[in-house]
Amino acid sequence: MSVERIQQHFRDSAATQLAAMETLAVPIAAAVDTMFAALANGNKILACGNGGSAADAQHFAAELIGRFERDRPGLPALALTTDASVLTAVSNDYAYDQVFARQVRALGQPGDVLLAITTSGNSANVLAAIAEAHEREMIVIALTGKGGGLVNETLADTDIHLSVPSDRTARVQEVHLLTIHCLCDGIDAMLMGED
Repeated sequence: MSVERIQQHFRDSAATQLAAMETLAVPIAAAVDTMFAALANGNKILACGNGGSAADAQHFAAELIGRFERDRPGLPALALTTDASVLTAVSNDYAYDQVFARQVRALGQPGDVLLAITTSGNSANVLAAIAEAHEREMIVIALTGKGGGLVNETLADTDIHLSVPSDRTARVQEVHLLTIHCLCDGIDAMLMGED
């Protein structure tokens, strides 16, 4: 492996993050406000995604339930990607496209937030979860890339779309992780004050 190839990954990542900073800072702030308001009203945040996005959903929920960088009470968040029995039962008995929507239908309440993560914006099961969240009168915060894909057509005016300005999956996922950290930090700052 050439050192130059590795250095290029770092340069590309930095360039993507700087471009994302310009386009996403304001909508990320709005997403923080939305999530904090839901949590302050006794609601919860459900998160879903596939593959690396599933890991990001779990990471986000763990940071809220546990802690991000400061000690505080746990906050109600749930990754819909973690229960193997639910995932396999719904996939087997219904369809894989329903693995998240079925959970949103069972667990989501009006005022809850769905963090829907899909790098391409085209994941059928994430799109179905968004539709179900709307049926449950939930707010959706969509974390995408590659122009947003079909998510662009499914979001309501009250939803927030955080679309990373990149077509490379690795770069999109890197910014997704940074965005998740911004969301967690913002929620903590609103809860406990800025330090």
